[in-house]
Amino acid sequence: MPTLAAIFTPDHPPERLGAVTAAAEAAGLAQLWVWEDCFRESGIATATAVLATTRRVTVGIGLLPVPLRNVALTAMEIATMARLFPGRLTVGVGHGVLDWMGQVGARVESPMTLLREYTAALYALLHGQTVTTHGRYVHLDNVALDWPPAVVPPLLVGGIRPRTVSLAGELADGVIIPGGNSPQDVRAAVGHFRDGRAAQAGRPAGGRGDVVLFVSVSADSPATDIAAMVGEYAAAGATHIAVNAAEDDADLERFVAFLALEVAPLVS
Repeated sequence: MPTLAAIFTPDHPPERLGAVTAAAEAAGLAQLWVWEDCFRESGIATATAVLATTRRVTVGIGLLPVPLRNVALTAMEIATMARLFPGRLTVGVGHGVLDWMGQVGARVESPMTLLREYTAALYALLHGQTVTTHGRYVHLDNVALDWPPAVVPPLLVGGIRPRTVSLAGELADGVIIPGGNSPQDVRAAVGHFRDGRAAQAGRPAGGRGDVVLFVSVSADSPATDIAAMVGEYAAAGATHIAVNAAEDDADLERFVAFLALEVAPLVS
């Protein structure tokens, strides 16, 4: 059965997060996803706020843009969160919006090279390894976390294009597929992801990996319609389906409770 989650997008001001988080916790929602978009909200800060004010909800961050963040700093932040809230965190990284990266002077010539170097280094650091690497973009000299996470959170890579999804399968624990893709698109991406997992470069094999899909629906959609859509995407290979209310003025507290109490029981 796929995990049904909600999304708190950075289109909403941070001060709305507390009430939405409380509604998700009260309704028993399994998972809440937050995003990091340039000039809006920090994924690390919002995820920490959710974790600190709940006891059961698990939190996903999708995505942290790798050109914007030194990999050692990202590892430190994730490790701190994971030690404070073990077993309740999933983290996604990705290329970021290239125009935004250009605005802050962080755009690189080869985003795929950066993502490969960054994901490999971040995965190793979170697993307690001492890392020395001098790639095109990532440079670490005998770096190790003093406080690596006791429970290492799943590390996911976001994308839909074949090379990125294959990289996710090879170097990470899962993939995050953005919204706007059909079940056929998801099925094709899952195939590339599994091809990457079959070529796991020096990483212990384990399971089929997480396939997280972001989708957007009207807040007024019937529960049966959303459940049917979730079923289609689950059949295509998605293991986690995170749902966003399309309307900017949606009652998010009501929507997350609706997902937990009315849609989730219909998902099988």
